[in-house]
Amino acid sequence: MVQSTAVFDPVLAGYVLVFGVTALACFASVGRARDIDDRETRWGLVALLLTSGGWALTHVAFFIAPGETAKTAIYTVGLVVGFSTVGPWLYFSSAYTGRTLHRNTALRRLAVAVFLVIVAIKVTNPWHGLYFATEPAAAPFSHLSIVHQPFHWIAMGLSYALAAVGYFMFLERLLQVSYDTRPLALLVTVTGLPLVLDLVGYATPWLVDITYEPIGVAVFAVGVCFVFLDRFRAIRIAGGEDKPVLIVTEEDLLREYNAAAADLFPALAEPGTVGRPLWSVVPAVAEALETEPSILTMADGGEQRYYQLAESPFAAGQTPIGRLILVTDITDRERDRRELKRQNERLDRFASVVSHDLRNPLQVLRGALDGARETGDPKHFDRGEQALDRMETLIDDVLSLARQGQPIDETQPVSLATLVEECWTMIETGDAELVVDGDLGFVADPDRLRQLFENLFRNAVEHGGGDVTVGIGPLPDGTGFYVEDDGRGIPASERSEVFESGYSTAENGTGFGLAIVSEIVDAHGWTITATDSAEGGTRFEISGVTTVETPAKGA
Repeated sequence: MVQSTAVFDPVLAGYVLVFGVTALACFASVGRARDIDDRETRWGLVALLLTSGGWALTHVAFFIAPGETAKTAIYTVGLVVGFSTVGPWLYFSSAYTGRTLHRNTALRRLAVAVFLVIVAIKVTNPWHGLYFATEPAAAPFSHLSIVHQPFHWIAMGLSYALAAVGYFMFLERLLQVSYDTRPLALLVTVTGLPLVLDLVGYATPWLVDITYEPIGVAVFAVGVCFVFLDRFRAIRIAGGEDKPVLIVTEEDLLREYNAAAADLFPALAEPGTVGRPLWSVVPAVAEALETEPSILTMADGGEQRYYQLAESPFAAGQTPIGRLILVTDITDRERDRRELKRQNERLDRFASVVSHDLRNPLQVLRGALDGARETGDPKHFDRGEQALDRMETLIDDVLSLARQGQPIDETQPVSLATLVEECWTMIETGDAELVVDGDLGFVADPDRLRQLFENLFRNAVEHGGGDVTVGIGPLPDGTGFYVEDDGRGIPASERSEVFESGYSTAENGTGFGLAIVSEIVDAHGWTITATDSAEGGTRFEISGVTTVETPAKGA
């Protein structure tokens, strides 16, 4: 028979105290856990605390119960409550780490079915005895010892296997963020350490052979809810997003970032970035946040990518502690928006051509027809033919402008020197001379690039004279190329207008040549600027190209 618990035993009192404090810690943490803003994470943690606290209380009741029958009944209740902690632990782990396993209806039904089967085996143990048996034990104090049977080890193995899934989800999340996650990693580890006490209790008489897991849960709960709650919330938010996330304090000091943010902004991964001002770590982000809308433009492999920055308050309960910055890749949307804007601008220009540039030759043609009708003089037909030629030229240039501004689908490596020599032979150059100063390999649409060079060459010959010298070569920094001449140049006050449709200083020019060049440059994602050449003529610099190894001639 088990010795009466009325006899005071300090070791027994120690067990009662430890598990009593454990239950109290779990129940006391419930109030703090309610401050967690994510509803599912909050529910999972609260359920875990309540079941673990109840489990610890059954241990207390087991030790102080007066007889074997009462102890056996309480132990059976503890088995049920203890096994029920596995569900909240997995639910909590899944919700905290941003997964959806806890929402899967099939998995939830399976979990309930397994739980009910195992509970049925536990509560029917008095009839089959396949889960546990009891016998008196004298060490470490006089108590009712539990002798585990085969079904116990099956249920225990399943419990720890499922618990290990939760540990894996947690530890994986802790590895995905920049924050100092060692305290939380230690807390998660402590949750599993009571397994060592379980093994000692089973293998030696030094400890009572009972489950010590509620102690680990209590330590985890107190650590999360009373010591590291802000850190716990920050890691959940930062790690739960596949998109880049940064968290800053109210003083704009970097507090946290996730792995996706470190991939996008490598400077974040440098030592000592946490705690530094945001502008000193990622100045581009700080600058973009000052604009409206907050769109960050970044170069990625020779192309421009666009990111929307969205800020939201980050608080602990009702106390604000900083801001969360979510970075969303909107490249496709922004490209579509910019392309739509460009198309609208082209439509406006086309409308201007139709309403203005074509109206003049139409009026000339109408006057010529009226004059021919009234006088029969052939010279009126000559004027009408000239007006028709002018209209045809304008229409061709407008169509070319529309085509060259369309998005580019296919590109290939091209050689600057090879392509410009081909283009030079395709236009009337008279006594003009082409000087190629070096080569550059880059990616472009060859057909549109030929149109660009031919238009720039014609512009140089038309405005610089028949004996103009045209120079071309790579920019000193290797980011693009230039086309320049030694003609009369463009006045500084007019350089901002030369790429607009209709701008021309030539008597018979349509004003679309450089506008077409600008459209081709924009379609490639490049930049073009007009300035003076060293000889006082015009120099066009095109930058932002994607350079490659110079293709072999004829490739």
